[in-house]
Amino acid sequence: MCFFVYGDGAMDCKTKIKELREMTGMNRKDFCKFFHIPYRTVTEWELDNRHAPEYVLRLLEYYIRNEGLIKSPAEQKHAGERSSSHEKTD
Repeated sequence: MCFFVYGDGAMDCKTKIKELREMTGMNRKDFCKFFHIPYRTVTEWELDNRHAPEYVLRLLEYYIRNEGLIKSPAEQKHAGERSSSHEKTD
């Protein structure tokens, strides 16, 4: 099992990747496209079937924070409502 230790304490990879994705307000498909990470890889990380290397989680968090990709809680909630159903292709 992988634990991510940064800031307040330890967090498992599954929780951290989902938290990072939700911070951006992106659904999984958009997050994968934006960061050029295969959809299946992120899905496996979020299902806790595979674990992202700690440095990848740190780099993602660094980039998200420093590039101003963090959405406000209201924007995150709204994005979550849009992506709560199965993702549809346009």
